[in-house]
Amino acid sequence: MSAGPSDEPRGYPAAIVGPAGPIAVRRIEPSADTPGVDYLWRVRWEVAEPYDQRVVPQPRLHLAAEQGRLLVHGVTRRPFSRHLVGRGHVLGASFRPGGFHGYLRASVGTLTDAVRPAGDVLGVDDRPPAARILDAEASDETMVAALTDYLRAVGYEAEPRAAEIEQLVALAEHDRSLVRADALADAGGVSLRTLQREFATYVGIGPKWVLQRFRLLDAAAAARSGTVVDWAALASELGFSDQAHLVRRFTDVVGTPPATYAREVTEG
Repeated sequence: MSAGPSDEPRGYPAAIVGPAGPIAVRRIEPSADTPGVDYLWRVRWEVAEPYDQRVVPQPRLHLAAEQGRLLVHGVTRRPFSRHLVGRGHVLGASFRPGGFHGYLRASVGTLTDAVRPAGDVLGVDDRPPAARILDAEASDETMVAALTDYLRAVGYEAEPRAAEIEQLVALAEHDRSLVRADALADAGGVSLRTLQREFATYVGIGPKWVLQRFRLLDAAAAARSGTVVDWAALASELGFSDQAHLVRRFTDVVGTPPATYAREVTEG
């Protein structure tokens, strides 16, 4: 089992809102025995005062050891904030779009906007591995082994369409010219209605939301770049009707307008 740091960045760094806080993040390659998992992530913190870390939700599910349980976090449409107190750590698995379906063996849309104990969702008791992971003295290797053993016990059933949907989500992420769901459906060779149904089943959220979320993350990355940004031009490039539309949506998700956010992250 490989448990070393990834050779290339995983996830979306711009999804962590604001300047670097009092947290240490490590991304870890998953075992080949856990298909559908993109990467594991470990967060450690030690704070003298309570600290809130906001994160921009992405179109992926997570399984994380917290509060004495392994918790399944479905795709959430609401802003997400983690309240950190004292000293602690969390280990989680980030699943590829469509990846959690192979463990759940049902529509992941049933988990959208929900956080549920893994034992209730996957039928295998999550308390023993959670205890191993959350032990204050647990090493990264011990934590990774516990989470990997749990997913092995659950078992995985591959489905070819899930892999094809993952490719469409990757296209939505990397092709900034894709701003409409019907264009993504055309790229996938299916009707928009079919794509909406399949995204609900495998991703947990519709293609329109996925596209707009990636374009907002592109805007957040621009804000964090330290360069001067023409927000009106970027709004047009990313498919927003005008700058005001981008500002409204960005503020809803990140918590502050993009120009203000750019000042905060560069000055922080």
